[in-house]
Amino acid sequence: MLFDAREAERQAALDRYAIVDTAPEQAFDDIARLAATLCNTPAAAISLIDHDRLWFKARLGIDQPQLVRSRSLCGHAIDAPDETLVVHDLALHPGYAQRRRLGGQRPRFYAGVPLLSPEGHALGVVSVGDVEPRTLTPAQLEGLRLLTRQTQHLLELRRYLLEQGRLLSARDAEARDAEHARDALQRRHDDLEYTATHDALTGLLNRAGMTRLRAQAKARGALDTTRYVLALLDIDHFKQINDRQGHLFGDRALCAVADAITRAIRGTDIAVRYGGEEFLIVLPDTRLDGGAEIAERIRRQVEALEIGAMITVSVGIADGGPGGETPEAVFERADQALYRAKAMGRNRVVADDTPR
Repeated sequence: MLFDAREAERQAALDRYAIVDTAPEQAFDDIARLAATLCNTPAAAISLIDHDRLWFKARLGIDQPQLVRSRSLCGHAIDAPDETLVVHDLALHPGYAQRRRLGGQRPRFYAGVPLLSPEGHALGVVSVGDVEPRTLTPAQLEGLRLLTRQTQHLLELRRYLLEQGRLLSARDAEARDAEHARDALQRRHDDLEYTATHDALTGLLNRAGMTRLRAQAKARGALDTTRYVLALLDIDHFKQINDRQGHLFGDRALCAVADAITRAIRGTDIAVRYGGEEFLIVLPDTRLDGGAEIAERIRRQVEALEIGAMITVSVGIADGGPGGETPEAVFERADQALYRAKAMGRNRVVADDTPR
């Protein structure tokens, strides 16, 4: 069990480098070539022990891309991670596996230095081999150990870059999540703002929305610097419609009238559901005769609605302009004009004629 735990830790250490089964890399290939040149051998390799196999990250003069771990010399080498395994003549040591092929021939010489993680786990081996027995000089053995340390530095650099990449990815993910959260919050704010300022039934601005719009400098400027018309519209006999046809039909009638208003007005005009069956329409940059024309267009479109019952509207209009009355005063005159439209029989447009 203790061996199993150590092996699991060793494998986990190797996995953190995410290097097994990756493509060849020049830096590792160069180290293998340097090892072969330094030791004057035809074969050299950087191998990693992955579970039950030996996989070569770099290899020179070796036929197979991987070997069974239990039949590999490198598999023996990591059994003593702090030592260099040197076998001068493999023919004299039948206990060592000799399944590796060097240029199609059975190897006779092997020297391997274990690759260690900073925690001391044996990850693999930097090794050299030959098809003839041989002996390495102390300088060659030390050089092989130096190349192994350089390989370990490469592995650590790789792990560092991977970790930095993961951190960057995590930060990017956090930034995206934060941005999505901000967007969701903004959408929620916009939804609440829309709900607070628009009539749920007709989709037009409500009185609160009109008040907020009136507080904006741009909207105030449109009424303070140009001629404008306010039209106040009321659905005729709406209570009787509700009583006879029911409230569901009454809601349909309100929506139909709101749609007719929207179709009849211009893009710069503003329509508001001001009360139960009452609508306010703001017509900026408009004189009284132009406002009367738009109001009449709305009246005709409502009268032409086919929703199962006759619907008509009465409209009162009044105009205002720079240096004149406040919009509230203009509204009062439009309301008086609406009162006269109802008194005159409804289904008509009446313009304010108050002397000024």
